[in-house]
Amino acid sequence: MRTQRRWFLKTGAAALAAGLLPLRIAPAQAAQASTATHWENWSGIVQCKAQALAQPADEGAVATLLAGASGAVRCVGAGHSFTPLVPTDGTLLSLDRVAGLLAHDKAALSATLHGGTRLAQVSAQLDSAGLALRNLPDINIQSLAGAISTATHGTGAELPAMHADVTALRIVTPQGELVDYDQLRHPDQLAAARVSLGALGVITRVTMNVVPAFNLRRKVWLAPVEEMLERAPELARTHRHFEFYYLPFTGYAAAITHIPFAGTEVAMPPSQDEDMLRDLRRLRDWLGSYPQLRRWSAAKLIDPSLTEHATNRSWLLLSNTRPTRFNETECHVPRDAGIACVRDVIRTLEKRNEVFFPLEFRFVKGDDAWLSPFYKRDSCSIAVHAAQGEPYAYLMSEIGPVFRKYQGRPHWGKLHNFSTAELAALYPRFKDFLELRRSLDPRGRMLNPHLRTLFGVAT
Repeated sequence: MRTQRRWFLKTGAAALAAGLLPLRIAPAQAAQASTATHWENWSGIVQCKAQALAQPADEGAVATLLAGASGAVRCVGAGHSFTPLVPTDGTLLSLDRVAGLLAHDKAALSATLHGGTRLAQVSAQLDSAGLALRNLPDINIQSLAGAISTATHGTGAELPAMHADVTALRIVTPQGELVDYDQLRHPDQLAAARVSLGALGVITRVTMNVVPAFNLRRKVWLAPVEEMLERAPELARTHRHFEFYYLPFTGYAAAITHIPFAGTEVAMPPSQDEDMLRDLRRLRDWLGSYPQLRRWSAAKLIDPSLTEHATNRSWLLLSNTRPTRFNETECHVPRDAGIACVRDVIRTLEKRNEVFFPLEFRFVKGDDAWLSPFYKRDSCSIAVHAAQGEPYAYLMSEIGPVFRKYQGRPHWGKLHNFSTAELAALYPRFKDFLELRRSLDPRGRMLNPHLRTLFGVAT
């Protein structure tokens, strides 16, 4: 038992210190060809056979493609969404060649990038210019346009999702026209286009507010989950970034905070995320039928006195790439309901002895994008994961009702089964978005079956 304890702590503590436990992405799989192609998202639960995969080299080629395509067109990026936002039997359009930093202004703290730029590239190129995004999600291979379009977010009580920093967008409409929206001349259109699910057109250019490049200090520690839940609001108020991961059937949560760091020292403990997940899976496999024994064993194996630190550039600490595949649901509830909701989610989750993936809890500032899950309200974000190849329907059938109980709004890229009527009630500008979508795409060429269902559009 003593050997097992050392093994668990060595792998687990390093993984926690290195960052965000469960999430890592591999690129979506699609044949690099201009003829019919099979595509699937990285967890494998969303697939399609498209007529073609197009990889235009510039905005003009995007416009030509849209103007000439005969059927539906859907954009594809990293393929990490669990909802079927991408699948089409028409044309898949990749913006991987429409990527890079176009311009930046250090005095105005503004940068313009191509929509296909992956977040890791965005951060690296901005850093070379002495700039950074204000906040980042915990995955760095998403395309910028895809991340914005699905309301991808990081954590921070006073930090909104990425799309809130967008000050202008260029969209290629379904008719092949280049349209520019900015916050001064087109506030409503920009508010709609910031989170559009790819339904208004193809985002080829994004202008964003940025900040001077900065360093962060990360602290990671373990605490009993009840203690963590009691302290969470305070920790969120007193740190630039705060989140925690609950480790199912252990009674413990891992807290992660980031604060500004004025020094230049780089300290990055080696990541052993995969070992940590294997530890949690093994504990489940050994003792999954005996939850009380599983908790008792976890209490023996976990040393709550462990604390580790890291210092580095903000983007190297906030975002990572991770190989473990899974399926996920995530909802965003009003901040004052966050702790009550996550308690309810934990109780519901632990009715299933097979669960082992950590649950993620974050804070997000409100914004004004029409389809933003954070529209006009500060929120808490709760994400629940199931390992790839294991049952995941309960994420919607059992966890979904808990989210609904607390007025949760779904993450557009994560598993959910909210109806059109429910979405219209949850999003005050939902109908306004639908009207704008119809005006830009009356034939529904940017839609697929999933979006038609969400928007209540007849086939």
